[in-house]
Amino acid sequence: MNLFITKLISSIAEILVFSIVPFIWWLIKYRKSCSFFEWIGLKKIKDFKARNIHFAIFGVEVAFMVLSVFMLHSVKGIETATSEFTGLGAAAIPAILVYAILNTSLPEEILFRGFILKRLSGKCGFQGANLMQSLIFGIIHGAMFFSLTGPVKAALITGFTAMIAWAMGYLNEQRADGSILPSWCIHAIANIFSGICAAFLLF
Repeated sequence: MNLFITKLISSIAEILVFSIVPFIWWLIKYRKSCSFFEWIGLKKIKDFKARNIHFAIFGVEVAFMVLSVFMLHSVKGIETATSEFTGLGAAAIPAILVYAILNTSLPEEILFRGFILKRLSGKCGFQGANLMQSLIFGIIHGAMFFSLTGPVKAALITGFTAMIAWAMGYLNEQRADGSILPSWCIHAIANIFSGICAAFLLF
């Protein structure tokens, strides 16, 4: 229970920290034209069934899960965000759900796909903006492991996360009317998978 409460509190703090710059930007420039949630992409997807978005989400999710297995092997024995769940089994599931849905995926999707991608698209077009946000996302994740795994594995982690970030950005903007709900869902499920692997010592 203590782990669950800790994760819940840290999730609220992280959402606020990751949202503060986007919120101030919206407040200054866009508050009169649309709501913050619509502007950032936290909105329903129009014609969800007609667009067959669920198939695209499933495809990206499968790719994410396969690459996650590689990543988990790459960082085996190294302290990661899911290390605190190691060996806790079913007791860790409530905390894992909070960690996966609110503590990592939501704030990161707000910042990278909801803010950076959308703002850069106005400057350099979707393709350039999507490439840039995916590279930034990948480099940040790879840099966290550079000193622990060495340059080769860190480069692979960078490439892996950048590819997934690119696919999620494409899915949001080209298939889901700019909603970040697809990438949030994909990101959260992948993190739940990683947390459960740690809790049940699967890798």
